[in-house]
Amino acid sequence: MSEILLCGADALGIELTPEQVMLFDRYANALLTVGRLSGVTAIGTKEGIEQRHFVESLALATALLRDGLLSFDAPTRVLDLGTGGGIPGLPLRILLPQLRLTLLDARERKTAFLQETTRSLELDDVEIVAGRAEEIARIPEYRESFDMVLARAVAPLPVLLELSLPLLRVGGRLVTPKGSGLSGELRASERALAMLGGELVSHEPLAIPEGSGSQRLVIVRKTKSTPERFPRRPGIPSKRPL
Repeated sequence: MSEILLCGADALGIELTPEQVMLFDRYANALLTVGRLSGVTAIGTKEGIEQRHFVESLALATALLRDGLLSFDAPTRVLDLGTGGGIPGLPLRILLPQLRLTLLDARERKTAFLQETTRSLELDDVEIVAGRAEEIARIPEYRESFDMVLARAVAPLPVLLELSLPLLRVGGRLVTPKGSGLSGELRASERALAMLGGELVSHEPLAIPEGSGSQRLVIVRKTKSTPERFPRRPGIPSKRPL
């Protein structure tokens, strides 16, 4: 383990236990080896993985803990949508062991990597689901059942709203970091928010130690039940955003 993770955690006011440091190290090694072969990450150094995947995930956790949306005690039910190699869900789960985490990705090679990695990390209570959000949201045990949906670099906000809001319980939150194109995405999302039962809560800067570029953390609250007709068939939200 390099100093990047430890220094980043310290800058965020997070004290990692020796066991958590060990889990992050094993996870980084899995991403560098099996993960790169599986197309899970293109980052080729442990330092890069620690900064882009781990420290940025811890910065996200810090913001959510500060706002009371996560805690070290509550067993929050969280879905990481389009999780890829498990980012940001698995770093949050390492930090907050009480999280009831579900990792969702449509690509079987990535869910296979996640199955192998969670076994090696002995995170037996993490659920891994292979499928598209448009299909998973039609299954009763998942529809309108999550306290929070996380999404990192998944889709433009109007599309993401249709994929995520049907999975959230009323009062739940969509949490997604966004980059420089956010203002346009926010303008384009007004209709989708009204139709799907969501409201924009905030889009504050996300403070990332030694981070490159600027990110804003978008939080959307679900205010009422999503109409049954949403989400539309697989692929339609991306082709014809609301």
